[in-house]
Amino acid sequence: MKVLIVNTSERSGGAAVAAKRLSEALAHHGMEARMLVMNRQTDAPEVLQAGTWLQAKWSFVYERLVIWLHNLLSRTNLFKVSIANTGIDITRTEAFRQADIIHLNWVNQGFLSIKGIGRILRSGKPVVWTMHDMWEMTAICHHAYDCCRYQSDCHDCPFLRRPGRHDLSAKVFRQKRQLLGADAPLTFVAVSEWLADRGRSSALTGRWPIEVIPNVFSLSSFTITARSEARRQLGIDEAHVIAFGAARIDDPIKGFTYLCQALRILVQSGRVGQSAMRLLLFGGVKDTSVLNQIPIPYTHLGYIADERSLSLVYSAASVTVSSSLYETFGQTLIEALACGSVPVSFDGSGQADIIHHLQNGYLAHRLSAQSLADGIEWALAAPPAQSQLRASVACFSEDVVAERYANLYRRLLGRRPV
Repeated sequence: MKVLIVNTSERSGGAAVAAKRLSEALAHHGMEARMLVMNRQTDAPEVLQAGTWLQAKWSFVYERLVIWLHNLLSRTNLFKVSIANTGIDITRTEAFRQADIIHLNWVNQGFLSIKGIGRILRSGKPVVWTMHDMWEMTAICHHAYDCCRYQSDCHDCPFLRRPGRHDLSAKVFRQKRQLLGADAPLTFVAVSEWLADRGRSSALTGRWPIEVIPNVFSLSSFTITARSEARRQLGIDEAHVIAFGAARIDDPIKGFTYLCQALRILVQSGRVGQSAMRLLLFGGVKDTSVLNQIPIPYTHLGYIADERSLSLVYSAASVTVSSSLYETFGQTLIEALACGSVPVSFDGSGQADIIHHLQNGYLAHRLSAQSLADGIEWALAAPPAQSQLRASVACFSEDVVAERYANLYRRLLGRRPV
């Protein structure tokens, strides 16, 4: 079985990491799996580049230019939407022609256009499309927040400076409706039940089958280091260490303010001593003024790329907090569990597939700093055993997820006419 994993980037971004891990897991499972990307970042022979560097650059810039013009020359929300008005035709590649299964992942920022996706669907090859965010089910946004227009007809988009009944979102929604209205051998996969529920309610994706298969997680890459040793290596001696990480800590969707409020509640109530806590931060920060909100001692480790260093951070932390407004999956939470750190997060999105409340973590009431503080206190007071935490993520391992995808591929190929 030849599977072609299609993703914009080989390594940059959560979806790229997930796609690369899946490709490797499928190869270990005995399949011939290759990646086709617009942005190739290694010399791995199983990773192929679609188009030239110039084509990739032009597609990326042209899409952003059109969005910028529609937003009245404002950069606000420039990267929170995608319109797929241009891209690279991958159906012309030898890798596409040889593949039995085409597996789309995150294909935005100039990689695949709506017309290009149409060509893929018309090829007759079975297509699996893993949804890593909400873009497939909405007109242009990657996260709809509390907007539900995608359930009927996108327009008056809150991400546009001049929203209206016939705005850019309405135009792209019509294009997607036409794309997904035709019969094609297409199956969507959502990485969490929460995301699948939203896909089923969408006027675009609701008529298609939607499976739920989580992202692949490499248990072997994340290991537990004795907490005392991990803290010694990081130069930390506080009794209570709390970790928080994101690609961009100050991205509003990550809810960093809620974490700071929760820590302030713990300090002001006297439930946990201020000097007994330390916040371990990892990831980028664009606006460093957000760090002034932190009410306890903290260490900012910057961006961490390698799993060994991440494992050390999680092992040092008694608790790992994710205060994101929405999480389609929650990779950080799984990494924390694999290293024996108790996850605390808001309920109401993809986190609920990972955290079993009061068993391997705590699900706080959505957007409640008080409830988040209660969860941190619970995790610090009576944490489950590290071995128990690690065992709870075995269902995300390479072998388990690869087998679930293999069964899906076989089923699709079985329906394919000879």
